[in-house]
Amino acid sequence: MEGKKILIVDDEEDILEMLAYNFNKEGFKVFKAEDGAKAIELAEKNRPDVILLDVMLPDTDGITVCETLRKNAALKNTLILFLSARGEDYSQVAGFKAGADDYIVKPIRIKILMHKVKVLLERVAVPSSDLSGSGITINPERFSISMNGNETIIPKKEFELLSLLMSVPHKVFRREEILNDVWGDTYIGDRTIDVHIRKLREKFGSDVIQTVKGVGYKFMG
Repeated sequence: MEGKKILIVDDEEDILEMLAYNFNKEGFKVFKAEDGAKAIELAEKNRPDVILLDVMLPDTDGITVCETLRKNAALKNTLILFLSARGEDYSQVAGFKAGADDYIVKPIRIKILMHKVKVLLERVAVPSSDLSGSGITINPERFSISMNGNETIIPKKEFELLSLLMSVPHKVFRREEILNDVWGDTYIGDRTIDVHIRKLREKFGSDVIQTVKGVGYKFMG
């Protein structure tokens, strides 16, 4: 991961230094912050590829920091991963709602964390126009889709929804993101997304798209 920039935010100095050491060893350019204000300052100045963000910070909470960063268009492609000792469902849901790409419960296992970061970075690189996973292949430019080599036709909105979810496998797309990207300014009922997800599962399998309750959906890849 030579040349990739990572911002590590944690108020525990031993964790901060341990993570900084390991990511520096893997070729990352590392920035460090011990509070939310410094994290926002460094993120806006350096535009890191990845931010590892503790939930509990001395001046604010990581949720608020994440929400602030997600409002900055210059950081829209930055991956944000929460690191937290709090593993309750509601804490993780709050993290995903704030715009996180992943939520990792402490204690940190550095090899697993490193692997997660590298996989996420590889997925957002978008090496080609084709999207594939779980036996499904989509070419958005040709508006074609196939399942295990057999081409099929699905309605336009289902195609756009599946393309969005497949664009970053395992990323949780919030309902608000889906509405904006697929339906734009068009008013739709609250259940429209759920209906389209159900139809996609009927066509491609119930395990292809996972529901993250209270947040949104992700393609399992």
